[in-house]
Amino acid sequence: MKITWLGQAGLLFDNGKVKIMVDPYLSNSVEQIELHNVRRVPVDERFFDIRPDVMIFTHDHLDHFDPETAPRFLSNTQKQITVLCPSSVWQKARAYGNRHNYVQFNRGTEWTEKDVRFTAIFAAHSDPYAIGILIEDLKKRKNYYVTGDTLYHRNVFGDLPAKIDAVFLPINGVGNNMNRIDAERFAERIDADTVVPLHFGMFDSIFPDGFRAKRVVIPQIYQEIKI
Repeated sequence: MKITWLGQAGLLFDNGKVKIMVDPYLSNSVEQIELHNVRRVPVDERFFDIRPDVMIFTHDHLDHFDPETAPRFLSNTQKQITVLCPSSVWQKARAYGNRHNYVQFNRGTEWTEKDVRFTAIFAAHSDPYAIGILIEDLKKRKNYYVTGDTLYHRNVFGDLPAKIDAVFLPINGVGNNMNRIDAERFAERIDADTVVPLHFGMFDSIFPDGFRAKRVVIPQIYQEIKI
């Protein structure tokens, strides 16, 4: 599975058959509402040329379901996209129409697209419908857990399988996200083979230097994450 970091919490997964985009934030919309949250990394327009098979929005916040980024993909009528999103996003997303398949994807829901299975995982966030995502590559028997925005919460762990190959989690500690200490505890608790910290460097000067976990891979924006 090729995995690319899109910045903030955005990820692009590609197993050669299915392209999956999670929470792309490729605009400057947050700054227009919150003047102190200035985008520090320019938008890479090349990603708008990608036609994902599956688009996932984990919750209804601007840097996850972005009203400027989402229509750049959902306005395309040449390819049907499966759009997975919890109730807080679903009504807004499906308003774009264009015959995409908008799936209401709340905690515990599963969806299989070709050789990839998706499961909505509990998340403790200010959007009560927020979810994490478990992405399972069924042929290669690998799974990837994107926590979405969440605090450390005991309810998360009951939703997870015994083995996780890679986890992608926030470390910024604001906006009802785990801080670095709790993210390290979280990573230790689930014992994933690889830990990838996210949600840093877009609006802040936070960087994951010194982040401690079993095997940490520090992502570089717009580059492939080597798992």
